[in-house]
Amino acid sequence: MTETDDAPPGQLRCALSHPRQCAKRLAQSRSGLWMIGVLSVLESTVLPFAIEIVLIPYMLARQDILWRIAFVTTLGSVIGAAFGYAIGYFLYASAGTWLIETLGWQQQFESTREWFSSNGFWAVLAIGVTPVPFQVAMLAAGAMKYSLPMFLLATGLARGIRYFGLALLVKLFGQRALDLWHRHKVPVAAGLTAVVAVAVAAQVFLGGGSGSG
Repeated sequence: MTETDDAPPGQLRCALSHPRQCAKRLAQSRSGLWMIGVLSVLESTVLPFAIEIVLIPYMLARQDILWRIAFVTTLGSVIGAAFGYAIGYFLYASAGTWLIETLGWQQQFESTREWFSSNGFWAVLAIGVTPVPFQVAMLAAGAMKYSLPMFLLATGLARGIRYFGLALLVKLFGQRALDLWHRHKVPVAAGLTAVVAVAVAAQVFLGGGSGSG
């Protein structure tokens, strides 16, 4: 691997065009784990691609550091979420609206903002484990001045569930993990969303019950 290929721009191009080949290169690179973290930051902020297409093959190739990979990916996602939150908080009127319009997220942003105003923490948690673009949640949280510590906590929990869940999938099923993810990512996301929805309903019910008393 050349120095150019090992640099972030080279790995980024590789991840977008040849994800499996990129994963093999990362597995052979001394900076592979660091690059996964960088890709996670970018995927959480500006890149409309699923990091799993690189992450799962990389996990398969480096099962000796499986849980470390999940941790670094989660950490990168949280760092990226903090950047996205800052854009929504400080620059929503300019950079935030430009990003939403450029990527065609207007409808998703409005529906997310409405859901966010009612559910906050649980909305972030649900979006973090589903295929909905997480950038929408980051911008909405920042634009609505939602608590940054609570936002980062929800992000860490959601992304931790997602990436440590992938690590467990690789640990249990080995080479079949990528195929299982491709075939079942929608049902799994729906299941995780249902769990969060039950938690939201319980919170609303219990909160309403205690308030009426």
